[in-house]
Amino acid sequence: MKIICIYFLLFVSSYSLACSSILDTEIRVLDSSETVNLCKYEDNVVMVVNVASRCGYTYQYASLQSLYEEYKNQGFVVLGVPSRDFFQEYSSEEDVAEFCSTEYGVNFPMFATSKVRGNKASPLFKKLIAASGEEPTWNFNKYLISRDGEKIYKYGSKVKPDSPELKNQIEELL
Repeated sequence: MKIICIYFLLFVSSYSLACSSILDTEIRVLDSSETVNLCKYEDNVVMVVNVASRCGYTYQYASLQSLYEEYKNQGFVVLGVPSRDFFQEYSSEEDVAEFCSTEYGVNFPMFATSKVRGNKASPLFKKLIAASGEEPTWNFNKYLISRDGEKIYKYGSKVKPDSPELKNQIEELL
């Protein structure tokens, strides 16, 4: 019995070490009751973006999708998190999903509409804010997370996803 308990503790310890604390977060899939743990994306370079469908930066969906397509086979993923914190997102997740798919052909993972600022920020964004020292100041802030979850880079709304600055950082992390 003692050996089984030790083995179980070693197994649990090794599992929890395998995923960075940033990614070890349950989150609901957009317009769904399904939830996933973001550990699913461990060993990838991850870009988390707070998105909105009715924002002056909404055009960035196109370059986010292009980035995802360009680098996904190298271990890169974009995670979109709609937010109404800046009052520029549809009230219905069904409308958000339809808009992203129809207007921009988005097929990178999209998650439930969430708070991204302040005390009511989602657990994921609380972790991103704590790790980077910066909360989103508007829609389309980008948090780039290294494969091991140890490095977090924050880029503001004005930094386009296909900017040399951001692409160079992605390539460095890949």
